[in-house]
Amino acid sequence: MTSTDISNQPSLLRRLISGDAQQKLLAFASLVLLLIGFSIASPNFMQVSNIIAILQASSVNGVLAIAATLVIITGGIDLSVGTMMTFCAVIAGVVLTYAGLPLPFGILAAILAGAFCGLCSGTLVAKLKIPPFIATLGMMLILKGLSLVISGTRPIYFNETAGFDLISRGSIIGYFFPSLPIPNGVLILFLVAISVSYILSRTVLGRYCFALGSNEESVRLSGVNTDRWKMAIYALSGAIVGIGGLLIASRLNSAQPALGLGYELEAIAAVVIGGTSLSGGRGTILGTLIGALIMAVLINGLRILSVAQEWQTVVTGVIIILAVYADMMRRRKSG
Repeated sequence: MTSTDISNQPSLLRRLISGDAQQKLLAFASLVLLLIGFSIASPNFMQVSNIIAILQASSVNGVLAIAATLVIITGGIDLSVGTMMTFCAVIAGVVLTYAGLPLPFGILAAILAGAFCGLCSGTLVAKLKIPPFIATLGMMLILKGLSLVISGTRPIYFNETAGFDLISRGSIIGYFFPSLPIPNGVLILFLVAISVSYILSRTVLGRYCFALGSNEESVRLSGVNTDRWKMAIYALSGAIVGIGGLLIASRLNSAQPALGLGYELEAIAAVVIGGTSLSGGRGTILGTLIGALIMAVLINGLRILSVAQEWQTVVTGVIIILAVYADMMRRRKSG
């Protein structure tokens, strides 16, 4: 839809803006209620160490959710973000630990590995016309197997790589302001969020991202090479997942090849809770950030209350169903 089309439909635009604002407000209100509820249920919840743990957890899930947001806005889905994150961490381990190369090479290798994996998924979707669900499901299994093969099914440790642990666990802000020991991982999350938000709102790639999700056929008929743009979006999403791989590896100071499954569920839940429509065409990075914080607070709070891991998974599933149902209701009202 062009800017001229939008200007001719002010009432529709107002409804869309109003719907997005209402969703973000509702998500933020839910976050506040969760914080209040868990604070009342447990005096340990609002301790500084626990708040830092929540922020640390949200940094990884938030980055993955931002990556998933790009794909979901196009009307697709990416089930491989969890295992792709692990694969990128393993690649960083191979470069830094096995090859003994300097830290910048490991960082670059992880990001490029993610971009390549995303490009492969985008090619399967755009060129071979394989449904995103199937294409990324296959990629999820491929990357899971490759992570185990490359690592020899053993964790890769970064003990000999000076400064690697500081990527996620260090605190530049805490160095200048000791009373605010906010981990670097959280700072990286917000830098990624600001960058992707700019891309979505100010660049051609961002405009085509929304256009593909709104009406891909119209975009194609207007002469745009939709396959190329879709592949670029998947590649960018993969590069962001590579950053998530660095964050999780830095936090654990190791690349765990069996890690990754389940992260995609939390990422998708955060995206949908934040107001991004699974049908594509609408979504915001701010909403995704709020959704990621909600998921981190919820999981942390359930652990503080000693809720069993299996029940935490049940709650995550229920939240995804409710969030998708809410998205369906919003689309019916806006339609």
